[in-house]
Formats: sequence, structure tokens, C-alpha cells
Amino acid sequence: MAASVQPACLDLHFSGKHPPLLKHNSISVRCVSSPNIIPEADSITGPPDIINTSRDQRKVVRIAWEKLVRWSRSWRAKAKTDVLERTRKVVVLGGGSFGTAMAAHVAKRKEGLEVNMLVRGSFVCQSINENHHNCKYFPEHKLPENVIATTDAKAALLDADYCLHAVPVQFSSSFLEGISEYVDPGLPIISLSKGLELNTLRMMSQIIPTALKNPRQPFVALSGPSFALELMNNLPTAMVVASKDKKLANAVQQLLASSYLRINTSSDVTGVEIAGALKNVLAIAAGIVDGMNLGNNSMAALVSQGCSEIRWLATKMGAKPTTITGLSGTGDIMLTCFVNLSRNRTVGVRLGSGETLDDILSSMNQVAEGVATAGAVIALAQKYNVKLPVLTAVAKIIDNELTPTKAVLELMNLPQIEEV
Repeated sequence: MAASVQPACLDLHFSGKHPPLLKHNSISVRCVSSPNIIPEADSITGPPDIINTSRDQRKVVRIAWEKLVRWSRSWRAKAKTDVLERTRKVVVLGGGSFGTAMAAHVAKRKEGLEVNMLVRGSFVCQSINENHHNCKYFPEHKLPENVIATTDAKAALLDADYCLHAVPVQFSSSFLEGISEYVDPGLPIISLSKGLELNTLRMMSQIIPTALKNPRQPFVALSGPSFALELMNNLPTAMVVASKDKKLANAVQQLLASSYLRINTSSDVTGVEIAGALKNVLAIAAGIVDGMNLGNNSMAALVSQGCSEIRWLATKMGAKPTTITGLSGTGDIMLTCFVNLSRNRTVGVRLGSGETLDDILSSMNQVAEGVATAGAVIALAQKYNVKLPVLTAVAKIIDNELTPTKAVLELMNLPQIEEV
């Protein structure tokens, strides 16, 4: 028979005749604890009003949760699936890590859906088609058999219903110009690329229609806190699709949303794109702080300042402040600045540790968009007359005009002003 459990006791010893009037030093407390024993909530004894309040609170929480679950189930039951049912072919431009992860995700959404990956290297192409692995980025992850790789742009784009663009920003314009004759004018382009074109300061929403010579090319930006590896492992992820065409955003939501990938919609294309671009620059700054071992206080101060700078510039460009505090803003910033899987943060860590940028970039097999974007951010800041101390410091460090140590000193000695 199990032994009865006695609740932990609290003995109070008063040193005076009138306990309610005792001073703080006239009371001693002896707590007799029972390790690893937590009494059931209903077995806790005490004043009836406290017990009843506790029970009432639990009831309120339970009812609130049940309502939320019922609402969620009702919403899912009404959710449309006709877009996925009608979709026969999706093309992914680029064979990098995130393009591969999204190709695998879309392929798993529907049996029989053809997912074509347009890749540059014949070796990666052969690896995907023969072994169902991207040997360069995910050699240990098997891709669905309905993912097909090709180096032929015409074949990849033929009869495609949707196109996911996963080519690095700085190469996008020339790449798209080279395949423009095969892109249907009505083909929706879903951009996975984050950054700003260095010389023109253009976002992907401007680069794509210009390169394709079609100002009406349907465009959607996909962004949010999402590491490719975790998406490949089917871990819960949430992202945002942004388009000025609400129906198109809803359609892409239907296409991509799954039990482990939540997709929100937005009409704020500028906010989603600017946040996605500038967070890469801020991640380099966060990495520098870590590489210099400046501590958690410094990290928190720097990232919060960086968030403000991104908001200042984005809103001047017409973005909504709520977008910057949402998934594609704060959500992506937190992931990129604080987690070691971030390429941009890794660049910053190595800069802060004393390595040169040339050595860092030559040893990487993936593009850190923040390096190129940093210079574009400074040009935008001048254009919109916004002061961006942290992001400017990153650009000067990358250009080898400022050392990380000197940058920290200068930032700490900025004027003490009212927070805005």
C-alpha cells in the first residue's frame, strides 16, 4: 500500500507576545520540505475563499482553451483546399538549402504533384534524380520521389502553376533575364530570397518584374523565422506570404500551409521584404558581439537598437509598424541573431573573433546576404534621412573602414537621448 503523503509544513516561531506587530528581525522561519513531492491541487488545504478562487481560475482557463480548440477546428473544416487540388506542377528556381527544403515540403503536400528544381550543377542534378538527395546541402535527407531536378530552364518552367524563386538576390536579375523567355506572364513568382540589390537598392518585388520585362508579373514574398534544416525535419514553423493581391496571397497560403508549417498572409510587401533584408545585417552585428565576448547585456541592447533602426527605415519607406513586430520582422530577427545556424550571424562571430572578411567568405559554401545588403542599407538611410548607428557600423566594418572594437566604442559614446 502506498504511503500517505503529508504536505510540506512551515513552522513559524515568534519571539514576542504579539506576533502581528513583530518587526522583520523578530521572526524565524523553519521550512521542512519534502523533495519531489508536489501535492495535488485539490488536496491543498487553506482558507475556503483561496481554494474556490483557484478552482474558478482553472475552470476559466479550461473553458478558454476549449473555445480556442473548437474555433480552430471549425476554421480548419472550412479551409479551402481547391488550390492544392488544382496544382499539378511547381518549379523551384535554385538548388540551395532553402530552395531544397521548400521543394521537399511542397512535394509532400500532395502525392502526384510534380516539383521541378532548376539547378546549376549537373552533379547536384544527378544526385537528386538518381539518389533523391541534394548531395551538397542535405546529403542525409531523402527527398520525395516527386522532386525532379533539371538544368533545363525551358523544361522546368513548362506548364508550371507556381514558381518559387530561391536564387540569391545579387544574382537574381541576371539569372531571371536569362530565362525570361520561358516564364509565362501569368505565372505567380513566390520569392524566398531576402536582401537588397547592392547598386540599385531594389527589393525582389522590383527586381523580378523588371528582369522578366513584365510589370504585371504576379508576385508574392515569403518570409519569416525559418531555418531550412528544421523545415526539412518537419519541425513546427510559421511564415508570412505577402502580396498586394489578396487572392493570390490566400492561394499561396493554401498551397504551402501544412500541419507543421503555418502560413499567415499580409498585404505589406515592403515591410516583409525590408525586414527580411535588414535582419541579415543586424545578425552580423549580433555575431560580432558574440565573437568579441561582450556579454548578454550588450547583445540585448544591440538587438533592440537594431530592431528600432529597422522600424525607423521601414516605416519611412511605407511599411506598417505591425509588420516589423510580427513574424517577418521580430520573429526572423530573433532567429537570425540568436541561433548559431544563421550564416550571417556566423560571419559576425568570425569578424568579432578577428578573422578577415575575405577569409570568412572564401570558406563558406552558402551566401550570407547581409554582407552585400549592408552597403545598400546605408544608401537607403541617406535617401530617407534616417540615422542607423548599428547598421551603419556593420557596413563600415565590412568595408574594412572600422574595427569591431572601435565600432563598439563609438556606439557606446553616442549622445544619450530620449528613446523613440
